[in-house]
Amino acid sequence: MEGNHNKDRRGMMIVLSSPSGAGKTSLSRELLKENKNLFLSISHTTRPPRSLEVNENDYFFVSDEKFIEMLNQGEFLEHAKVFDYYYGTPKQPVIDALKDGKDILFDIDWQGTQQLMNSVQDDLVKIFVLPPSAEELEKRLLKRNQDTEDTVKKRMSKASDEISHYAEYDYIIINENFDESLKRINSILIAEGLKRTRQHKIQDMIKSLRDDLL
Repeated sequence: MEGNHNKDRRGMMIVLSSPSGAGKTSLSRELLKENKNLFLSISHTTRPPRSLEVNENDYFFVSDEKFIEMLNQGEFLEHAKVFDYYYGTPKQPVIDALKDGKDILFDIDWQGTQQLMNSVQDDLVKIFVLPPSAEELEKRLLKRNQDTEDTVKKRMSKASDEISHYAEYDYIIINENFDESLKRINSILIAEGLKRTRQHKIQDMIKSLRDDLL
C-alpha cells in the first residue's frame, strides 16, 4: 500500500499497544512494509539486545547512565520502566517527521501512551491489540521462545493490568486472524489520514473550488 507522503498534510503518530505476545510486533513489521509513508519510532532502551536485534535499527541500546542523562535533559517524548529496563522515545526526530508529513509508528505500552496523550494528543491515533484468549496469549509467548518460563509467567500476570487500560485507546483490534487484523489497521490509517484537521490546505482548496463554482 502506497503512503501519501505530502507536506500539505501533517503526519500522524500511530500508537500500537498490547500485552506482550498479542502480536503487535508482527503487525508493526507488516504495516511498515505496506505503507511507504509510515516510519518506526526507534526507542532508546537499557535492555540488552535479543538475538537478531540490531542497534539503531530495532532500538538504540544505551546504558542506564546515558538514559538518565537524556531523561534529565528532556530529550524524550515519553519514557517508562518495564521489567526492570528503561524505554524512551526521542523527541526531536518525531517532531521533525510530523512537520514533514510523515506518519510515525510507536510500539509502546499504556504508560508511554498516557504520556504522549498529555503532550501531543492531537497527533495521536491510539490502537490497542488484544489476544483472542488468555490461553492463546500464553501459547504465543511460549512459541516465540524469547523468554524464560519465569518471564512468561510474569508477562501473563501483567497482561490483565495492561488490558484494563483498553478504554484509553481509540480503536480495539482482536488479533485472532493476522491478515484480518492487518486489514483493519490499514483501514484506520486511511481514515485518520483523511481527517479534515490533518489536511493543512483543505480550506484554500475549498475556497478556490467555491469561487470557481460561482
